[in-house]
Amino acid sequence: MYHIEIIPRTLHFKQPAGTSRGVYHTRRVWYLWVTDTETGRYGVGECAPLPDLSCDAVPEYEQILSRLCRDVEQKAGIDYEAFRPYPSMLFGMETAFLHLHAGSLRFFQTPFSAGTEGIPINGLIWMGNFDEMYRRIEEKMRLGFRCIKVKIGAIDFDKELELLHHIRQHFSPEEIELRVDANGAFSPEDAPRKLNELNRFHLHSIEQPIRAGQWEAMSRLCEAAPFPIALDEELIGVNERQRKIELLETIRPQYIILKPSLHGGIYGAKEWIELAEARGISSWITSALESNVGLNAIAQWCATLHPSIPQGLGTGLLFTDNVDYPLHIEGDCLWFHPEEPEPDLKQFLNL
Repeated sequence: MYHIEIIPRTLHFKQPAGTSRGVYHTRRVWYLWVTDTETGRYGVGECAPLPDLSCDAVPEYEQILSRLCRDVEQKAGIDYEAFRPYPSMLFGMETAFLHLHAGSLRFFQTPFSAGTEGIPINGLIWMGNFDEMYRRIEEKMRLGFRCIKVKIGAIDFDKELELLHHIRQHFSPEEIELRVDANGAFSPEDAPRKLNELNRFHLHSIEQPIRAGQWEAMSRLCEAAPFPIALDEELIGVNERQRKIELLETIRPQYIILKPSLHGGIYGAKEWIELAEARGISSWITSALESNVGLNAIAQWCATLHPSIPQGLGTGLLFTDNVDYPLHIEGDCLWFHPEEPEPDLKQFLNL
């Protein structure tokens, strides 16, 4: 039997996080404390919906989460189909159980959890004004990142081209891989021209060049684009297996980017990977502004996939009131240090 407690928290960003949907200063999360009433063992998971983005970021979020928690208690396990419409809730629940069953923050036995191998990650350049983005790019290059992802669509496009030109002046495509994320900022009419202009910088890929929901327009872009397109927001709210198949077969992207909090938890992300690989579509894993509770869960699972290309796993370090986990970014890799003491989660959650 299990008992589940819901603990809401507001996290505060060290510096404003700019996206195409606005600027985040704080974010609301719900931690799940799952206890096995027979053994006393516990696990902690993080439910972290993003306002105006997550399909389950609804006003009655906590009431739905409470109902699902009671259902898990009664059934003594997770009904994954019942959770399909609520990806961030499923992610929190399934990772709390992973923590409980593992008995530590090492959810799986991998070289990453053993501390002998890091996960390659990209250096993320948040949206900002030209000077802010320029400074952030310089910092990432100094730190030794070999893959840099630049969020575009917030400032003048010519200025964004100037930032990319600055990187390419100093580093060849062999030295630094460049990715850009438009967060749907381009119009379908303007996107082909902008992709052609971006192509001179030898980009690895562009995420979500046009707004989600325009499947036919996105399909035409993917077919004609001079470099690969990756889907991100396009996958949000597409929770049923058959609908996922329809999306992949209609758009035929080169990549999909999977954020468990947004795309069906680990359960749903595995399904996306299976369906994509069957159609020759590659993927990588990204966190979505979770605290270290969620980031560790994503990284522990990501390591089981043996990633060979940079993943998007660095955002748990953005908060002033984060919990201290044995996670460290060293060079261009995320590392787990098992020799470090695990945090007192009861103290962190004031239990």
